[in-house]
Amino acid sequence: MYDLIIIGAGVLGTFHAYHAAKAGKRVLLLEKDRYPVGATVRNFGQVVPSGLAGRWFGYGRRSLEIYRDIQQETDITIRENGTVYIASDEDEWTLATELHDRYERIGYASELLTKAQCLARYPSLRPDYALGGIYFPQEMSVEPEQMIHRLIAHTQQKYGVDYRPGSAVVDVEPRAFGAVVTLSNRQRFEAGQVLICSGHEVRLLFPDVLADAGLVVSKLQMLLAAPVAGLNLPGNILTGLSIRRYEAFQECPSYKRIAAHTPDHLAEPKKWGIHILFKQATDGSIIVGDSHEYAPATEAEDLGYHTQDFINDLMLAEARRIVTFPLTIQKTWAGFYSQTPAEIFEHRIDKSIRIITGIGGKGMSSSAGYAEATMKNW
Repeated sequence: MYDLIIIGAGVLGTFHAYHAAKAGKRVLLLEKDRYPVGATVRNFGQVVPSGLAGRWFGYGRRSLEIYRDIQQETDITIRENGTVYIASDEDEWTLATELHDRYERIGYASELLTKAQCLARYPSLRPDYALGGIYFPQEMSVEPEQMIHRLIAHTQQKYGVDYRPGSAVVDVEPRAFGAVVTLSNRQRFEAGQVLICSGHEVRLLFPDVLADAGLVVSKLQMLLAAPVAGLNLPGNILTGLSIRRYEAFQECPSYKRIAAHTPDHLAEPKKWGIHILFKQATDGSIIVGDSHEYAPATEAEDLGYHTQDFINDLMLAEARRIVTFPLTIQKTWAGFYSQTPAEIFEHRIDKSIRIITGIGGKGMSSSAGYAEATMKNW
């Protein structure tokens, strides 16, 4: 008998397991695949609370502290190498300065960079693109395909989490004592509480709940460029379209005025939800992206599993407008995550069974802090 069974070993489920086990609970973490293959490993690996708004900024800020604490205990690939947003025109620079002023008031460290400072720190930027920037020194990057495996191993070794990959759950039933979880091989586990963090695949267990949840699946296309000799891209590099898209900038006083007038050259990228980010992996390769297409979670198949060349071409054209180094694409892929207009989907099936999913693109930046708060208030 477990205190808590968690279904789904992505970053959201694993951090809930981490905090529960750290608090002394006996935790079983189930993953249907041999290892996590969803949004947790198909992203940039950027921990950027600066782009978040509302309570999510608070969760993101706390997540930085949690990541830092874990990294001191074991290497989960955390690099505290900062985030920069590069403004390409006066509108984007206005939003950058307004965000700097707001963060200065609440004590979240940031630094405004002049054009000359941007070009000095990031010499591969095109001078005709960079007008200025806003830099966040404490933010982090991770290697997403490695981090989750190392985090799971840490929860096992230090806190005794029972992790079972290749365990597809086919049923969750309430009982007087809690709940029973049944796997596809008919193996059963009992727990006082069950938490389901399996993205839009919650439909496999509770299709009626999903139908009423308002969940949307977002499809992201991303690119991997070959290493370039001598190239060093420190930290997370975000650009003008990111400034025009991220929630934190939407809270700035000038955002509504600026959002009402998209420059002609950005209209097509914006139509496909493109905003250009660069993140250099430890092997020197460069992740570039991304785009956003949407479908109701009940119709997620309509997004397709393929990538569309014209979207990749739009991303590359914009990326080449920003940087001078060659972008030789080695690999492309699509990532999928669920989201909701309510920011996250939290739903109780009954007193012992709870669903938490639909965290959207905030998972890597805020799951650690959000899961800590959830487990404290459970």
